[in-house]
Amino acid sequence: MQPIATAPSRAEQVYNAIRDSICDGKMTPGTHLVQEELAAQLGVSRQPVQQALLLLKNERLVVELGARGLHVAPLDADDVIHHYQIRIVLDQLAARLVTERAAASTAWAADLRRRGEEILAEGEAARNRRNAPDAVGHDVRFHSFIYEMSGNPFIADTASAHWNYLRRVMVAVLLHAERGEVVWRQHRDILDALLAGDAAASERLAADHVLGAQEALLRTLAEHEF
Repeated sequence: MQPIATAPSRAEQVYNAIRDSICDGKMTPGTHLVQEELAAQLGVSRQPVQQALLLLKNERLVVELGARGLHVAPLDADDVIHHYQIRIVLDQLAARLVTERAAASTAWAADLRRRGEEILAEGEAARNRRNAPDAVGHDVRFHSFIYEMSGNPFIADTASAHWNYLRRVMVAVLLHAERGEVVWRQHRDILDALLAGDAAASERLAADHVLGAQEALLRTLAEHEF
């Protein structure tokens, strides 16, 4: 076998570009995805576009509508609920594991505090810039940090499949709802509970945070057309 190149493949770059356009709301639900047009916009051949669209279809970010071809998937309330059912389990597990590690080592807890405080400060700054994709990116970063600090690498790997879908819904919600202040106050409360070594409180706060986000997303989906 030949060594695998470390640089991202052309198909991976195309996948990232289209995925981010969908998740950031630049490609709205229902947008018709024509391979030739995407290839021309990205300056590539049709082959990497075809490969990227297949991956996005597998992730349910893209759907095939019969003879009408591929389109950006609609925002669906049932899908939101299904994704959040998984996320709440992962977030509570990560919170409990981080709490246990913080209680076991004051030096480790100090590093958790330092890095967590940095993320909170950067997230608040992003919220004040009122840029929805940027704010959501920092939100994802906070939760990814908790997954990382849990010590269980499979949590982040499992969660990544759900965050691509949730990112696009969260961006849409932030454009219609003022939840930034609530979100980052809850992030602060979660970090404080983790540092206090209170597993029950950290799991409860993690669950409340996820359920609050789900409620806001479902309410916004019901009130607006996407």
